Amino acid sequence: MIQIIPAIDLIEGKCVRLTQGDYGQKTIYNENPLEVAMQFEDAGLKRLHLVDLDGAKAKKVVNWKVLERIAAKTKLHIDFGGGVQSDDDLKIVFESGAKQVTGGSIAVKQPEVFQNWLEVYGGEKIILGADAKKEKVAVSGWEEGTQIWVYDFVEEYVAKGVKFTISTDVAKDGLLQGPSFDLYKNLQDKCPDLNIIASGGISGLEDVEKLAEMNIYGVIIGKAIYENRISLADLQRFSV
Repeated sequence: MIQIIPAIDLIEGKCVRLTQGDYGQKTIYNENPLEVAMQFEDAGLKRLHLVDLDGAKAKKVVNWKVLERIAAKTKLHIDFGGGVQSDDDLKIVFESGAKQVTGGSIAVKQPEVFQNWLEVYGGEKIILGADAKKEKVAVSGWEEGTQIWVYDFVEEYVAKGVKFTISTDVAKDGLLQGPSFDLYKNLQDKCPDLNIIASGGISGLEDVEKLAEMNIYGVIIGKAIYENRISLADLQRFSV
């Protein structure tokens, strides 16, 4: 059964969504992220993808207090990403209640630090963020591109102990036009034992069903929920 992972993206402590990672194309959906998280939990969902967009820009964790509140008031399994750039950031996030932490930019720019996290915390707790723009890795809240092929990048880290990756096709994110099925198929072919979490572009329940048929481990759903393309009731049948 595919893992359904609703997303809350944070700017200034509010629940927002961006389009294609553009901070200039921001929609505020709720001033109170805890309220949103509790709605997810009430609907029977077990997980939450919490992204600190301020942190991604500032290159340090900013919205950890929101994480702390949600972790204290719900039983959701929270994976946290955005701005985790140092050992201190990682410590803050885990102490604030995250069960898993995603490192993307740091895995590109400071691979020795990310590798150390894998060794200290293990592949069950450290998720590799592998966001792609035209199949090349994108970092720093997608504001920077690289010339690194996403498939090679992921494969190298799987060899070093990565068990989970969250991969977003930047070109698809926030557009509600369907996810990048080819990206996930290619990642599966390259790394068959990897737990791939698809993110970006989910437009309706049929996208979730197709990813489930592909045996993708999990799917992050954001705008499709907030824009009522998918109801929380629709997602309950995937909850186990």
